[in-house]
Amino acid sequence: MASAARALGALVHKASSLSSSAAALRSAAVLHGRGSAGGSARLFQRHAARRRISTFQPLCMGRRSCKIAGRKDAQNLKKMKRNSKIGKEIVAAIKKGGPSPSSNTTLAAILEKARELDIPKEILERNIKRASEKGQDTYTEKVYEVYGFGGVGMVVEVLTDKITRSIADIRNVVKDCGAKLADPGSVTFRFRQARVVNIKVTDADKDQLLTVALDAGADDVIEPNFDDDDDDDDDYDDDSSEDVSERFYKIVTTSENYPVVLSKLQEEGLKFETDNGYELLPLNPIEVDDEAMELNKVLVSKLLELDDVDAVYTDQR
Repeated sequence: MASAARALGALVHKASSLSSSAAALRSAAVLHGRGSAGGSARLFQRHAARRRISTFQPLCMGRRSCKIAGRKDAQNLKKMKRNSKIGKEIVAAIKKGGPSPSSNTTLAAILEKARELDIPKEILERNIKRASEKGQDTYTEKVYEVYGFGGVGMVVEVLTDKITRSIADIRNVVKDCGAKLADPGSVTFRFRQARVVNIKVTDADKDQLLTVALDAGADDVIEPNFDDDDDDDDDYDDDSSEDVSERFYKIVTTSENYPVVLSKLQEEGLKFETDNGYELLPLNPIEVDDEAMELNKVLVSKLLELDDVDAVYTDQR
């Protein structure tokens, strides 16, 4: 009798323990969600979210990194546009004078310029072949002028095989950005044409460069603009070195004196990048506020995205 009573007591205790555990589990489910099924689903979703792997690269980490990325993009775009222009010049030259450099002096000069600019061989070969394709029109040079923001003027250089397309594309971009097309001659008088040699600031000492330019009879040496916050913090040392490598000194000279400047730089063992025949330099650069600067930056970027556009010059400081 006593043993039966003890067995019954153990059974009741075990049932009570199971009941308490079930109640505790229900309470936990209520805390995590309204009902055990919903709570479990939400817990799984949160776990899955923590396990999610990003498959895209971060855009920018702070203002300085954005500026560095912007300068790199600008340099890459500049090289791409330069290569594109050389290709179109090759097509135009062959259309006019034939594919033989020995009899086509214009083509020979373009190929020599391409060699100096270190244009990839495949780009040259591709455009030489393209010039003989059926339906490929010759290219025509055009210049369009634009009023930007803050009183800034822009000159847009185009080499196109469809003039109606190029003007329509440029007009659309200018209108969408809130700028205005200018009449011919309204902006170009603000610029002068000059030959320019570009030298990375990391490849030359400023004083050495000034001496070389003076000895070579150059007209001017233009220093790159450095932002006010470039030296804000020692934490950016790595970024600063990368940032500076994307900036250039510009030695400005005449067409007649250009070979002399190149020769002097070679004698000094200085690395340099030649221009694409010339650059337009503003006579009186204009200071603008931050808002106008950003609007002009967007406008220039949108114009350069057009295939027909080879260069955009502004007189913004």
